[in-house]
Amino acid sequence: MTLPLTRPSTQPSTRPLALLLGPTASGKSALAMALAERFPVELVSVDSAQVYRGMDIGTAKPDAAERAAVPHHLIDIVDPADAYSAARFAEDARAAIDAIRRRGRVPLLCGGTMLYVRALLGGFDALPTADAPTRERLNARAREIGWPGMHAWLADVDPLTAARLAPNDSQRIQRALEIFTLTGQPMSTLLGRSSAAAAPCSPEALIVSLEPAVRATLHERIAARFDAMLARGLIDEVRTLRQRDDLHPGLPSIRCVGYRQAWSYLDGQIDRSTMREQGIAATRQLAKRQLTWLRAMPARRVIDPLGGDTLSAAIEALAPALDPRGP
Repeated sequence: MTLPLTRPSTQPSTRPLALLLGPTASGKSALAMALAERFPVELVSVDSAQVYRGMDIGTAKPDAAERAAVPHHLIDIVDPADAYSAARFAEDARAAIDAIRRRGRVPLLCGGTMLYVRALLGGFDALPTADAPTRERLNARAREIGWPGMHAWLADVDPLTAARLAPNDSQRIQRALEIFTLTGQPMSTLLGRSSAAAAPCSPEALIVSLEPAVRATLHERIAARFDAMLARGLIDEVRTLRQRDDLHPGLPSIRCVGYRQAWSYLDGQIDRSTMREQGIAATRQLAKRQLTWLRAMPARRVIDPLGGDTLSAAIEALAPALDPRGP
């Protein structure tokens, strides 16, 4: 099924927005490329790691041939030394969506960073921006009691947030405690209080979520993908990043799954076998968090990527958004 292009339009679109979401290693990218072969689609990445330049293997970026065949947006837009926020993603994504639609083509958002999805569709949560002095005080406390101790502290002040975070998830524990320290309120309470400055991106969003019915199969795919990344040269990629004086393990880019484990290995803190085990375990934890976010989206259409004709099911679910002749 292939639909023709329409002429470019300067009028705002009221068509639903198509999103293809799912945990890591669920097959999102392959399905997105299959959809792009049949519809006039341009892909908008919803991935907090693929935004960084020079981080290709460990983020499973589309290769040169895929990017030449189908336009991809919001990839390679940030230097690894810089930060990138959900608020900035929402702005960048809206700009990309509008530009794609003006060309008479269809934006398809694809990825697994669910906070970005929330920022785009629901507006920005009423959360304070990062505060360097507060973070330094939290880091100093973490050096004293460790991140599991910080997690225990978070469980006392914000049990809902702590329940979905691993005890060593330093980045997210730090952010949750920073929010509590600055506002006196738990992050779980503040989430959902959307700022009036940010409106939803689209009058309607059609969400397809790839969720393997058998969790063990997803775990097998995660392990196989991590091994494939190692075979493709993940360690050498991280070794190249380490040559820069401005990159260090405290940066969001280097804390990405796979990169922080490879960095520790190159630091001599762990051996290669442990690095692999920790990388796979961290990826499984990431997938678990992604599935938790997805289950909070009741309007999504769940498709088992291993359960039959995934492409036909996705086309059926996304058809109103994929048709460029729509209103």
